[in-house]
Amino acid sequence: GVSVLDIAKSISEGLARVAVCGKIDDELVDLNMPINSDCKLEIITTKSPEYQEVLRHSTAHVMAQAVKTIYPTSKCWVGPATKDGFYYDFDFETPITNEDLSMIEDEMKRIIKANFDIVRKEVTKAEAIKIMKAEKEPYKVELIEGFDDNATITTYTQGDYIEVCRGPHIKSTGLIKAFKLTKISGAYLKGDSKNKMLTRIYGVVFDKKSEMEE
Repeated sequence: GVSVLDIAKSISEGLARVAVCGKIDDELVDLNMPINSDCKLEIITTKSPEYQEVLRHSTAHVMAQAVKTIYPTSKCWVGPATKDGFYYDFDFETPITNEDLSMIEDEMKRIIKANFDIVRKEVTKAEAIKIMKAEKEPYKVELIEGFDDNATITTYTQGDYIEVCRGPHIKSTGLIKAFKLTKISGAYLKGDSKNKMLTRIYGVVFDKKSEMEE
């Protein structure tokens, strides 16, 4: 029942400070994930290669929170990390352009400055559907409806934004140091040309501003 973070602390306080998430039997998990059976455990830190994937995914969530704050009628689809950054797909009532990205960046900076804790919670399929219906996220509802009825689903909350996601994520939004939204493009829902065209926003994130500029 001890968590990944508990084990990191038992090794050293220094390790716990730089810990980002864990890796249980080769699967990335959050620091607060309880361990209930014997396993192979790695502590992922800011020096680990897996850190960039977690950082990029968390930055995509911050972008989604910013978009929902500025464009409350927009609908979210998915926002994964990529090999060199991240993206998120949205359905906007009124199309946006590359000129709108600076406004979204400014809102992201406010979210990062607020340093919201990113809180993981396990919910049932029915609870997840109820949450996403309340958030008026029909694409998320459709996604969850395709899950197994007994599936354990996780939500992540930061400030007033809640997302259904398998994670893991960094501990708080304030850990994001340097990011840039790079472009927008069109992307079909689920990658199917028979479906609606969504707006995909791309971005990059780095540990330092100097690395981003380089």
